[in-house]
Amino acid sequence: MPDVKPATSLLTTSYQNGQFVLPSLPYDHKALEPLYDARTLEIHHTKHHAGYVKGLNTTLDKLAAARKSGDYGAVTALSRDLAFHGSGHVLHCLFWNSMTPGGSKTPEMLAVAMKDSFGSVEAGQAQFAAATKAVEGSGWGVLAYGPVSDKLFILQCEKHQNLAVWGVVPLLVCDVWEHAYYLLYQNRRPDWVDAFMKLANWEFAAQRLAEARE
Repeated sequence: MPDVKPATSLLTTSYQNGQFVLPSLPYDHKALEPLYDARTLEIHHTKHHAGYVKGLNTTLDKLAAARKSGDYGAVTALSRDLAFHGSGHVLHCLFWNSMTPGGSKTPEMLAVAMKDSFGSVEAGQAQFAAATKAVEGSGWGVLAYGPVSDKLFILQCEKHQNLAVWGVVPLLVCDVWEHAYYLLYQNRRPDWVDAFMKLANWEFAAQRLAEARE
């Protein structure tokens, strides 16, 4: 099996020396084949994710310049860019960790939470897949934890930042922007989501849940 880095490595290395950075993948480009091809993975990581990192840093620099000059004429557009690129960066960091070669079993702690929130693990996974397949336009399927209710939520996040719920902690995410799967699956998003479910890293989701509950 390919060498897999610790699940938190992408999250802890995504910001260094005052700048957001593109973290390394927790596996090599071929590790998820045949369900997720190496070429798509490489382009997705080094081009698309890298683009959100660049956009996020550029936006922060422009906001800093606006504060220095006192000219806030572009603040609305910059605030929109901050949400878009910032959310894109965070979600992609989570996305790489949300997959693992061969997938993983659902740890007991997460299984209990899914039963409590959705009735069963199978029902929660079925809802996640269905919601992800049905995202309108470009976006994400998100399994999240709500600290206020101590319940899990399944969200359809449009773009990177729309239709989220304030305060929830994302545990597992699936990217359904077409660039995430088009080379192998073309317009067959349901096939891509079915493949993702076979790669899903439920151990990472459980780790995120345990950290959110601390």
